[in-house]
Amino acid sequence: MGMNRRTFVAAGLAATLSPRGAAAQMSDYEKSLYEAAKKEGELTWYVAHYNSETGERFGRTFTEKYPGVKVNVVRTTAQVAYQRLSQDIQANVPNCDVFATTDIGHCVSLKQRGLLMSFKPQTMEQIAPVFRNVDKDDQFHTTSATFVSILYNTSKVKAEDAPKTWKALLDPKWVNQVSVGHPGFSGFVGVWTVQMKKLYGWSYFETLAERKPQIGRSIIDTVTMLTSGERLVAAGPGSLAYLQASRGNPVGVIIPEEGAVLMSSPTAIMKNSRHPNAAKLFVEFLYGKEAAEIARDEFGSPLRPDVDPRPGVLRVTEMKLIQPSVDEIVKGIPEVIEEWRDTFGI
Repeated sequence: MGMNRRTFVAAGLAATLSPRGAAAQMSDYEKSLYEAAKKEGELTWYVAHYNSETGERFGRTFTEKYPGVKVNVVRTTAQVAYQRLSQDIQANVPNCDVFATTDIGHCVSLKQRGLLMSFKPQTMEQIAPVFRNVDKDDQFHTTSATFVSILYNTSKVKAEDAPKTWKALLDPKWVNQVSVGHPGFSGFVGVWTVQMKKLYGWSYFETLAERKPQIGRSIIDTVTMLTSGERLVAAGPGSLAYLQASRGNPVGVIIPEEGAVLMSSPTAIMKNSRHPNAAKLFVEFLYGKEAAEIARDEFGSPLRPDVDPRPGVLRVTEMKLIQPSVDEIVKGIPEVIEEWRDTFGI
């Protein structure tokens, strides 16, 4: 059968978008890594950085760029992901190739036990310098940065009446109206709890308990509680709040006077990875432009200077931030989990 002009043009366009055409745009290093990754065919990503929808989008976008390499996305909260990984390790079953957590203490512990692979992505040079070289041995890397701030329901609380400081979240007028996550499940909440304890001591949470907050597992739950109107104020993730507001949901963001709490989330490749080349290619991808554009689309703060955030969304490097040190996080999160359970009973 002959090919008419329209079919010919369509076929030509398809060729330019084919894996062969895409490969022509790759460096020799990227081609070599991709060819090795295709032989492995897949990788499994334990991720706590994002919600399930965003995690799956990262996986799809990677496979579209690198056909033949599938990403199995396993999205949970940070502490649940680490517990699952720990069970894998104990059973000597290498299910996880790439581990992405919101609790840097997990990566520190895994490194100390000799369980992580040393790998320095070439694409790291394309991200903002402040996010590079988080580990001197290149066994884990910052691949996501966002912040926890005060959120409020804009349909029920005026901006001028919303809390402007972390201390103001404890005002008696917010009894039965505060939403928070649980540090025993969420790495974000663990870091936020360590930082609040550093600022104000554990009495901050004893007072918070008197305000009878609604406590979810993931910090994502705080935004759900606000959009539903079940709670009026929260300590929650700024990027998700911006995203929900863009969809018409009544969520506002306030950067507290003390500063928003910076969340730098690391990623590591497991030393016993069954798909090491696919894992390396995926980590390279996480620093690439496509990944930064997903972060932008999801109202996050792109790590790359050449990708601008959404209008009205500040880069984390452009706002007042506070953050515990790595040592404070490693030591502090297990402590605050126990104190939390003693104070809140859960």
